[in-house]
Amino acid sequence: MAEKRKLFEEVGATAQVAPQGGLIEGNKGARRGIRAWLVTLFLLVAMMIAVGGLTRLTDSGLSITEWKPVTGAIPPLSEADWVTEFDKYKATPEYQLQNSQMSMEAFKVIFWWEWAHRQLGRVVGLVWAVGFVGFLAARAIPPGWTGRLLGLGALGGLQGAIGWWMVSSGLVGEQVDVKSYRLATHLGLAFVILGLIAWYVFLLGRSETNLIQARRNSERKLVGLSTGLMHFAFLQILLGALVAGIDAGRGFPTWPDMNGQFFPADAFYVPGGGGVWHAFFENPGLVQFMHRMAGYLLFAFGIVVWLRGRHSAHAATRGSFHAVMAMLVAQMVLGIITVLTAAHMHIAITHQIGAVILWVLIIRARHLSVYPVAGSIAKGTA
Repeated sequence: MAEKRKLFEEVGATAQVAPQGGLIEGNKGARRGIRAWLVTLFLLVAMMIAVGGLTRLTDSGLSITEWKPVTGAIPPLSEADWVTEFDKYKATPEYQLQNSQMSMEAFKVIFWWEWAHRQLGRVVGLVWAVGFVGFLAARAIPPGWTGRLLGLGALGGLQGAIGWWMVSSGLVGEQVDVKSYRLATHLGLAFVILGLIAWYVFLLGRSETNLIQARRNSERKLVGLSTGLMHFAFLQILLGALVAGIDAGRGFPTWPDMNGQFFPADAFYVPGGGGVWHAFFENPGLVQFMHRMAGYLLFAFGIVVWLRGRHSAHAATRGSFHAVMAMLVAQMVLGIITVLTAAHMHIAITHQIGAVILWVLIIRARHLSVYPVAGSIAKGTA
């Protein structure tokens, strides 16, 4: 029978019970290791988005006409191999209708861009597989995380398949580019994967106990607003992919008008024929108009979210929304410069990288809205 305690017995007089490590905290060392692995994956995926953008801007995406996930890692090793690859490219509509005067040396340039893009995808898959299998074998994955980490690998595999689905659309008929909606699907999934990795990195940066306690102070209004901003930004990213897919950024190098008009002429004309709805994917003027209008609306909504976020009760949360607003301004300026320079390569790729930064900052602000960091009045961080 347990010993009876006096009603006013001093707490310090009782025997101290050592805290027991429970599942809620998990293995702290493993959490740090998994977080470092995810940061590596994040950087690789971000790099792949940038290289993919450069592949598109250099018109290199259709230079490799086959999907060989394993053997495709080996590039041409002899002149005969190069001739074989070039002959395959010569059979594509892009070569026949647009690049019929291309030399072998010029072909090698675009080939290496596409090969590097695919090779980087293989590296991402390898880093994920080695890390996941290693942590799984060591039984170091915290409870509830196996499915999340496995899901990242599944999405990566799906991304590879969608990449080929996208490329194959430019190898038939009279296509000299990939289908823009397939490009948007490919880029959209890349941002989904990047966003999930970022969210997991933020979660693993704090203990489960800390997250549970922080969630009690969740700012519901900010969570809703930041979630809406995240979805709106994602829509704008998809519209940007449609612009890139048909080179719509090069056709109207004026701002704030579009070659002297607010709404572009022949906005519903579809090159090659087709229903009016095709214009929303294939008409350069209409696609760029949609991207511009969505950009203005996103900026306006971002101001609304920032005005609410800057009044958060938590300093870290306020700071995160200030960062979102600053990047939103920078991204809009970059977008305007991209238009005025007719999508100059360096400006356009900087604009795409800016989208990655803005995307992660929005996700970070949402994370801090859901799991605010408690500040200290004494330290001036409240």
